[in-house]
Amino acid sequence: MKVRLRDFLITDENFIFAVVDYFHPQHGIRSILRYVPDKEGDRIRYDTRFRKCDFDVAFNFMHNVHPEWVDDVHIVPENHIREILHPPDRIAELAISDKRIFHIVDVLKRADIPLSMMGVTGSLLPGLQNDKSDIDFVVYGNAWFRARDAIEKAKADPDIPIKPLDESMWQRIYAKRMPELSYEEFVAHELRKGNRGMVDGTYFDLLFVRNWDQIHNPLLRGKDGDVMQIEALVTDATFAFDNPAFYKIEHDEIDHILSYTHTYSGQATEGEIIQARGIVEDLGDKKRLVIGTSREPKGEWMRSLTLLEEKNLL
Repeated sequence: MKVRLRDFLITDENFIFAVVDYFHPQHGIRSILRYVPDKEGDRIRYDTRFRKCDFDVAFNFMHNVHPEWVDDVHIVPENHIREILHPPDRIAELAISDKRIFHIVDVLKRADIPLSMMGVTGSLLPGLQNDKSDIDFVVYGNAWFRARDAIEKAKADPDIPIKPLDESMWQRIYAKRMPELSYEEFVAHELRKGNRGMVDGTYFDLLFVRNWDQIHNPLLRGKDGDVMQIEALVTDATFAFDNPAFYKIEHDEIDHILSYTHTYSGQATEGEIIQARGIVEDLGDKKRLVIGTSREPKGEWMRSLTLLEEKNLL
């Protein structure tokens, strides 16, 4: 079954899951439950009401309904999957029916990014969005970087309704993320990422997903070790915006950094000195530092010392 990160699955019980990995065990697809049918739910799809499940609620629900599907994520058996939703599936339709999507698509098409490399995920993909829903906009592979640059350029054009985030929105995001960084440090890192914006008053995020030819080897699990704080040189940030974010570094002990929390994706670029704190994972032949070992990681973070020095925040 060919699925990848940010696809959605619909099961024979009408449960809707978001795919959270590129690699899967033989017996199922690594996912997280997002929506379940509920007569009192506030989301509607094909005359069926659904409710959205937050992370903890989703795990409690699955422990009660399908405990055999519960691991570190939810493993959905392939023989229970009725339908797969891919982010590009709805993009052509939404570019016509939703002027906000039209504006984003129009900017990206002007940057020579084909429609087939774009998509939507989150609530928009299964058609369960409401008036408060943000836009989770997917771009595949290296086209993501061209898309990010095109969006940044569009923010400066008064004739395009794509705008930067204002102070109140940054405060909202900071409060939601609750990072182990000061507000000033957080915003300094986020502003240069360029992957967030507003379109006609709606917040949107450009999400990176690997192209098929970039999907190679699965991440092997290692043995968890101690908390460690390091400073290192980033030697490769190609997949810094992936999930998990991946940073190859130059360090005496640690080979690379993984961040499972969106807060530290795109946090540093190649050639920068970073400071990071997380859990050491021993892979046998090498070690890595993992950030985001819990839903709201405390005492785990990453910052670019190079950036903070440039911004006089050190």
